[in-house]
Amino acid sequence: MDLLQQIIHGDRILFESINSRWTNPFFDHFFLFVREALFWTPLYFFLLLFVVLNFGWRGWWWACFFIGCVAVTDTVSSHILKEAVGRIRPCALGGSVRFLANYCPQGGSFPSAHATNHFGMATFMALTLGRISRGWWAAWAWAAMISYAQVYVGVHFPLDVLGGAVLGILAGMVFARLYNRKIGPLLFTNPSPE
Repeated sequence: MDLLQQIIHGDRILFESINSRWTNPFFDHFFLFVREALFWTPLYFFLLLFVVLNFGWRGWWWACFFIGCVAVTDTVSSHILKEAVGRIRPCALGGSVRFLANYCPQGGSFPSAHATNHFGMATFMALTLGRISRGWWAAWAWAAMISYAQVYVGVHFPLDVLGGAVLGILAGMVFARLYNRKIGPLLFTNPSPE
């Protein structure tokens, strides 16, 4: 086997482990819910509102860059790379795949748009809000959990998620660097003593 075939074979073995072996009834429900917009959208709305209300004009610019990052990651992953690569999703293969989602998306599998978008947002947040909170690493843990759910429910292979994570991290770095350079990092200012 050449290197590419070995990588794809390893990807299938890891997929089977996550999707069929490392499972339990609680995770079946939990990961199915985690990947849905109903689970994660309120957090992002709260974050946007928090930043805008606490940082004034810099917060508005932050929201614009944040939304721009998502628009770019989603466009590149969903409309450019998926069509160019054309990898078939595991749920479309049938066989021994445990398919837990309500539907099997028709688009290609590589890269995972969930992974690309969430890792893009997480990286942007970590590099622009990291000076405010030491808990910035939680953004990447959040993105990893949502990405893992995509494999667990049977709609993506692990390499789809890994490729999406790398693409999202790169996009988040670019948007964060632009934001920090053009607008400046977000910092809480202490009120002046009276």
